[in-house]
Order: sequence, then structure tokens, then C-alpha cells
Amino acid sequence: MRTSGNTILITGGATGIGFALAERLDKMGNTVIICGRRQNKLDEAKRKVPGLHPIRCDISNRFERVHLFKRISLSYRSLNILINNAGIQRAISFRNGDRELDNAEDEIETNLKAQIHLSALFIPLLAGQSESAMINVSSGLGFVPLARFPVYCATKAAIHSFTMSLRHQLKGTSIKVFELIPPIVHDTELKGKPIEKADWTLSSAEVAEAAVRGLENDQYEIPVGPTKRWLASSKADLDRAFLEINQ
Repeated sequence: MRTSGNTILITGGATGIGFALAERLDKMGNTVIICGRRQNKLDEAKRKVPGLHPIRCDISNRFERVHLFKRISLSYRSLNILINNAGIQRAISFRNGDRELDNAEDEIETNLKAQIHLSALFIPLLAGQSESAMINVSSGLGFVPLARFPVYCATKAAIHSFTMSLRHQLKGTSIKVFELIPPIVHDTELKGKPIEKADWTLSSAEVAEAAVRGLENDQYEIPVGPTKRWLASSKADLDRAFLEINQ
């Protein structure tokens, strides 16, 4: 997949992995559109990288997703890469019964339903380009869950499954379907207990660099850092990793 001369939409592109991707891809000569919920974060991203094209959109809202698609399809008809990156992470204890499930619904809408809906909206536009791609950002936590974020981890496991099916369905089209599988990233703004640097964490910039290399090499599953080991592990190895990160 070429990594310059593209028109790219990155959801959640104002912070964390999304911004690191936006910054890297802008430097490589792409037209990069970012969307996010918070106008102040979009403005800050634009100040840091003046070439970005910010659009305020809360992708947890179905109507805003449709409006985003209509705006992109009118103003950026050359769009050929969609990066489904936006996500939220909540620390939820099921010992509290259903008191925290409103937060769980929010996670499911943003992390899973929005990616599925945006994929359905944008696939016809992407399929009309001579070369196009979709990159779904899952997580190593979809394979080795961090127990205090149970719904987040479940949505990321679902994104892995969804991406595999989508890749199979879109065989024979111009759309290449990638999955970026980062480990725990210590400099994101995901909600929940702060993550300290450890052997199984990386920075957003390191994840973005690995993503670009994966795209260049048509590596459809792009595990980063320790997730490379997790994806090749046995069930016993994964169980040991689970105990290690949940100490």
C-alpha cells in the first residue's frame, strides 16, 4: 500500500495513537482529515500540525456519523483510506452490579458499533478508488485482557473478529483491510486508571511508526511490541501473560 499521496480520515485523530498517525502521515505527503468530539483538542492538533483538516464529530452518535460521511463524500471525494481509531476506555467493576453499565454502553457504541457503522458507510466510497484501505485499530488487550477494563477489552476482541470477516468479504475489491494491534499505550487519553510504563507498553509514536511500516509492506495484521508475541502464543502462554499484567 502506498503511504503518500493519499486522502485519509482518522477518527479520534486529535490525541493519542490517532494524532501520532496523523502527524506521521501528514509529514509523508498525505491529505489527513481528523475527527473528534472535543473542539479544543482538534484546535490543539491543528496548531501542532497546520496541514491537518479537523472536523468535530462525536462518532458515538449515529446521526453525527452519517453527517460525517456526507461531509467527507462531498468535500473529500478522493478519500481512499479510513482509519477507525477512536475509542474510550472505562474502569468498570461488575461487583457493583449494573450501576456502571451506562459507561459500558458508551464504550460499546464508540469502540464497536461506530466502527461497524462507519465501515458500512465508507466502503462504497473506498471501493470506487483505484487503491484504498481501511485500518481498524484493535488492541493486544483483545487477546490478553486487562481485567479492570472488561468492556473495552471485549470490544477490541470483537473488532479483531469483525476485521477478519471484513477482509474476507472485500477480497477482489480495491480495499485492503488492515488491523493495527497495539499493546497498552502509556501516553493516550483513554479513561481509567493511568498506565505506568512497563515492558508491555509503548508510546503512540512507536505505534504509528509500526503502522506505517505495516501498510508499506501490505502486512494485514500489524501487531506492535509485545502483541507480536501474544498473537503467536499458546493458550498457556496467554494465560501467563494475563496473570502478569493483572497483578
